[in-house]
Formats: sequence, structure tokens, C-alpha cells
Amino acid sequence: MANHMTSRYGGQQGSFAESLAAFAEQTKEAIDDVFRDVVIEIGTSVIRLSPVDTGRFKGNWQFTVGAPSNQSIDTFDKAGHETIATLVAEVSKLEAGQVAYIVNNLVYGVPLEYGHSDQAPAGMVQITLARFQQIVEEAIRNNQV
Repeated sequence: MANHMTSRYGGQQGSFAESLAAFAEQTKEAIDDVFRDVVIEIGTSVIRLSPVDTGRFKGNWQFTVGAPSNQSIDTFDKAGHETIATLVAEVSKLEAGQVAYIVNNLVYGVPLEYGHSDQAPAGMVQITLARFQQIVEEAIRNNQV
């Protein structure tokens, strides 16, 4: 005989096992959403903070899963909007447990990160990493079950 109770997580009557399964699925989705939000915010931050001359550096931020890209691309994006849109679209498939990479393989990336540009004297990655805990906490708040 099944034990039926009102579920806090859907308002419908069902077994405790069904309620637990529904909560587990909601929790998994929330974890995936937190992970996606963190990756999007990190990527968006480094793209926005990137200095602009031709737009090639901003357009070269690449998102990959499983292994970092080891090539540069010939994309120019002075405002960063297209690069951010590409990032968001690609991150939408990301699931917790996967390893995500956001890289920029242009040879002048390291000098730019360490103050070579007056537009970004404190870098892009360093500033974003300083906000990492805040980024994670905000993503958790926005995706609570």
C-alpha cells in the first residue's frame, strides 16, 4: 500500500517516492542552472572587460567543454555582443559535472591580462576571479529550489 501525502514540491497528491523523485529532478535542474549562470557570468565579464582595438581579442574568447580550445579564431567583435551571444547559446547545453573552459589563445592575451593595455590595466581574468564567490552566491540565490 502506497503512502500518499500532499507534496510540497508540486501540490499534487502522490507517493513519497514520487515527491522525492520530483524534488531530485528540480534540484538537478537548479544545479545545472547555477553552473550555467556562473559560466555565463564569468565569460561575459572577461569579454566585457577585454580591451578593444580592432575587436579581435574580444572576439577570440572561446567556450568549450571537456578540453580547452588550442587555436585562435579570426573573429572581430568590438562590442562583444556576438561573442557573448555565442557563449550563452553554447552554455545552454552545459550540465553540472562537465568541465567548461573559457579561453583566449591570441599571443598578446597574457600581456593584456597583466597591464599592457591602458583600457584594462588590472586585466580581465583577475578582476573576474576576484568576484568569483559573489558570482556563485548570486547564481545560487537566483536558482533556489
